[in-house]
Amino acid sequence: MRITVLCWNFERNGSGSHIARFQAHETLRSLNPHLVLRQEMWGSDADGHRTMFELESILGMRGWLGPKSSTAIFVDPTVFEPVRTWPDTGPMWVQPPTALTVRFKPAGVESMPLAVVSYHLNYGSPGNREVESEWLTTWADKKWTTLEGQTFTTPALLGGDSNSFPTPGTPNDPPLPTLSKIEDRPHRLHRSYIGPDGRRQMDTRPDEILRTAGLKDVARYWATAPGGNTAAIARTVNGCVTHGPDARVDRIYATTDLLPAVRGVDVIEVPLTKSDHHILRLDLDGDVLTDILTRPISATLPAA
Repeated sequence: MRITVLCWNFERNGSGSHIARFQAHETLRSLNPHLVLRQEMWGSDADGHRTMFELESILGMRGWLGPKSSTAIFVDPTVFEPVRTWPDTGPMWVQPPTALTVRFKPAGVESMPLAVVSYHLNYGSPGNREVESEWLTTWADKKWTTLEGQTFTTPALLGGDSNSFPTPGTPNDPPLPTLSKIEDRPHRLHRSYIGPDGRRQMDTRPDEILRTAGLKDVARYWATAPGGNTAAIARTVNGCVTHGPDARVDRIYATTDLLPAVRGVDVIEVPLTKSDHHILRLDLDGDVLTDILTRPISATLPAA
């Protein structure tokens, strides 16, 4: 069984257009996802969460809307079931994430659950992004206690709009912009920070923070893995005159225990008339995922 995870910042949630929302989520549904991480869910809580219910219906999935209608998670209820929510995602968030702990149903009721997070780091403040990224790392350290009293750290999968750049070093990764060539002067500030040498440099700190905490950029992993493909590190936003060249600001991170299940990462390009971000897709091997989620439990059980 292949498990498809999609991550998409759909621009302004269609800017109030029912038709735009419908078409965008029909596109998502056509990709047969089991897990969708959405950003820019603006207005989805209005009129008794009417838009949220609409999107659930289009996708044929169950959804959770985060605080301030910034982010959301949708799951295929035949594949994943929630075991807890995380309504308090910590301080400092301008656009709070949506976080769930879910169980992969094919792995069985006694399997280890995993933490899933849809995030949207701050657009205008590199300092705020740094703190938000530090709080994101707390989902790589969530504990779960089994009915037998055994406690484990759950695997974690986090995806969203990082509004910053991956650390250079992966062949064929879109290069970092040159700060002086970004024509929009406020955007220079939004995407850079003062480095140790006192000079302003492009912001890669969220990526560095998450990787320091043991999370891996799955696109970077797949682009360099045996049998992988550099399509994984395609742009997720198009270059433009004011904001600089193509960039990979949308990323999915996973704890290292999940990496053996990765079977593909790619980017589905979306016309700019629909959204300013493309769709990031991660494919997981369900059988390997089951093995990962049951191995810690079986290792603690007494021999028959």
